[in-house]
Amino acid sequence: MSVADRTHIPVPEPDLTEAELVERAVALRPVLLERQEETERLTHYPSATHEDFLRAGFYRTLQPRRYGGYEFGLPTFYRVVVEISRGCPSAGWALSLVSAHVLQVASLFGEEVQTEVFGADGEFRAASTVMPIGVAQPDGDDHYVVDGTWPYSSGAPYSTHYVGQTLLAPEKEGDPPGPMLLFVAPRSAWTVLDDWHGTLGLRGTGSNSIRIDRGRIPARLTLPASLLDLPVEGGTPGSRLHGNPLYAGRAVSFFHGELASFMVGTAYAAADEYAAIISSRPLATDPERTRADLPDYQRYLGQALAKISTAEAAVRSAAEEYMEVCRRNTSGEAPFTMAEDDRLAAVFLTAAQLAWEALHDILYRTAGSQHARDGARMQRYFRDGATYLSHVAPNMADPLAQRIGSARVGLPFDHIPLVR
Repeated sequence: MSVADRTHIPVPEPDLTEAELVERAVALRPVLLERQEETERLTHYPSATHEDFLRAGFYRTLQPRRYGGYEFGLPTFYRVVVEISRGCPSAGWALSLVSAHVLQVASLFGEEVQTEVFGADGEFRAASTVMPIGVAQPDGDDHYVVDGTWPYSSGAPYSTHYVGQTLLAPEKEGDPPGPMLLFVAPRSAWTVLDDWHGTLGLRGTGSNSIRIDRGRIPARLTLPASLLDLPVEGGTPGSRLHGNPLYAGRAVSFFHGELASFMVGTAYAAADEYAAIISSRPLATDPERTRADLPDYQRYLGQALAKISTAEAAVRSAAEEYMEVCRRNTSGEAPFTMAEDDRLAAVFLTAAQLAWEALHDILYRTAGSQHARDGARMQRYFRDGATYLSHVAPNMADPLAQRIGSARVGLPFDHIPLVR
């Protein structure tokens, strides 16, 4: 089949609506709840869940319609992540990250590369990690030799591609490495290492390392760019190809929105479990009544739900604003600057922090010690949320705050690194 023949890939369900996609995520909650233990044991969600996600169309949420996707916006994508995480946090985390990097590929590369990457059927799922690993050695004019092991590549077991970052090799021996190089590697170029074990939480996210052993990556599948500072001002090759501002946005705030959606869904899962716990726990002094009858536990649950609902509202509002900033960027009204990216990222990060407060400071704390045991869902939700806190994303809070404050008083801020 020629490149021209593969320019347009049919959408599996042309009439599928955004509301229907979200409803499918809600409908999967009971089966995801039942598979939580198996997901942790496997260290990734089971093949039955993968098939459910394929049939539902979740992986194609952000994918361009031209290449077999639904091209829905961020608000819908984040809502799906919330609902899947509410059924199984590990599955929600992995689904989010493995189906999100299509946004960068569809934004930054031109038509020829996109047609090649999305193939004949539009199957695209890509793990990634934010940290650059190793160096890329030029191999002639049209390839780079890439070698390294990229850890924490969530969703690796079901990925068809890898979106990685490395550094260009120095021109002369003894010189420091060159600038960042973003690359897309097909599944044939890398292997998944069996090393996702022994973590406190997120045990079923398939966050394995991937290994590229002196792989030859075509230069056309690389870009001199960093996910932390994408060149999107005025639009991108993808936004022009697809006629959609969605593909002209920065990555940092988008990334924080993914994880905030995960945290909101996980906190809702904890609230669901809490309601079941207090409704089934008889009072020692009055077995005919349960903790749900006591004002204190009613208040605890209400306070937690208020925080979670506020976090969810912040995620939805920031997602809508992200879409509007993208629109202004492509229309020429105002560029999508690093300062805008920082501000939206901070909103998402604050939403995630609010969800965590509800989960650990109210729900986990007052659920009772028997629900801190191995196998208890409340313990699992606490572990998953606590592991999020150790991730690189929430540890951007301080530099983000400094950058936003510096920008507000007119001082330079883009020299302040988000990660070190």
